[in-house]
Amino acid sequence: MQSTTSSLFRPSTRRAPLLGAALALAALLTLQASPARAEDGVAKTDTSKKRIGFSNSYAGNSFRQVMVKSWQEVVRQSRKDGLIGDSPVVSANNSVTEQAAHIQNMILQGYDAIVILAASDTALNGVVKQACDAGIVVVSFAGIVTQPCAYQVNYDWASYGKQEIDYVAQRLKGKGNLLEIRGIAGDSTDRDISAGIHKALKSYPDLKIVGTVYGQWTAAVAQKEVAGLIPSLPQVDAVVNQGGDGYGAARAFEASGRPMPIIVMGNRQDELAWWKQQHTQKQYETFSISATPSISQVAFWVAQQILAGKKVPKYVEVPLLRIDARDRDAWLADTPAGGVANPFYTQGLVVSIIDANAHRKPLPAIPAPK
Repeated sequence: MQSTTSSLFRPSTRRAPLLGAALALAALLTLQASPARAEDGVAKTDTSKKRIGFSNSYAGNSFRQVMVKSWQEVVRQSRKDGLIGDSPVVSANNSVTEQAAHIQNMILQGYDAIVILAASDTALNGVVKQACDAGIVVVSFAGIVTQPCAYQVNYDWASYGKQEIDYVAQRLKGKGNLLEIRGIAGDSTDRDISAGIHKALKSYPDLKIVGTVYGQWTAAVAQKEVAGLIPSLPQVDAVVNQGGDGYGAARAFEASGRPMPIIVMGNRQDELAWWKQQHTQKQYETFSISATPSISQVAFWVAQQILAGKKVPKYVEVPLLRIDARDRDAWLADTPAGGVANPFYTQGLVVSIIDANAHRKPLPAIPAPK
């Protein structure tokens, strides 16, 4: 085969270089058309001197405080490993003006990247553009900005609601009455999760929402609101919600004397503990799903990898933390009283999330604690 192929080029030695060049060009084009596998994996360009600032809009509740702590933990470990320089966090008092001033200071101080949990999706766009124009990498997460130069790290909130409805539909064989507990009226996350619930319901016409309350993502408020609504409701077969309100709903149904419905839980320690107790006593089954405060660590690693030269999509979707029965006890043991299940995102896990987004593949599952 080799001699036959070679003889094809012997009649004209002048054409050989041209054909060789053409083949080389074709090979290059083929590589460019294929997925850039060389870009997969961890980018290892030295970033030990780079600085990443975290501008946080608010730190006034426990979820945000754990989020800040998660950032500080990953920065501390990364500095120890020689992967990053100083990377502090500055929190505003839910003030756009104050947060814009913090970002402005980071620009003036020459930070290499700025990670932002924004107080407004539009009001910070001007200062974000200034940062980008100064050559600074900007990554917004959870509370994102809409300035196109910034990278976005966020959850698919609509999928949160869809997973709830799909689970409930499977358990109820597609027929039953639902109570919906929403978050805070007017909040974009509340709106998106609820929209996901209602869109998913279109596939199950015999599942009906018979009541709606706003629980503000807290057990105490949810308990009060659900308790006030229960007397006016028909039989409730399942409760769909947005996290932090499952335990309150359970307490309200316990006090009412009604049969306990399927209640989707939201990864809080009190919810996981109640679920375990009910399973032990009554074989109660459900599942739990929520965002995690440590999404701040995902944003950190996205910024670090961009600084290291990795090609990262402008939008990086983060998997929600879903806890099924087989992993419940492991997460419960790892979650402090009053807390929320919160994984530690390693560089490797985040890079696998980035690569899944880049190639439009299923997101990796978050492993349970060992």
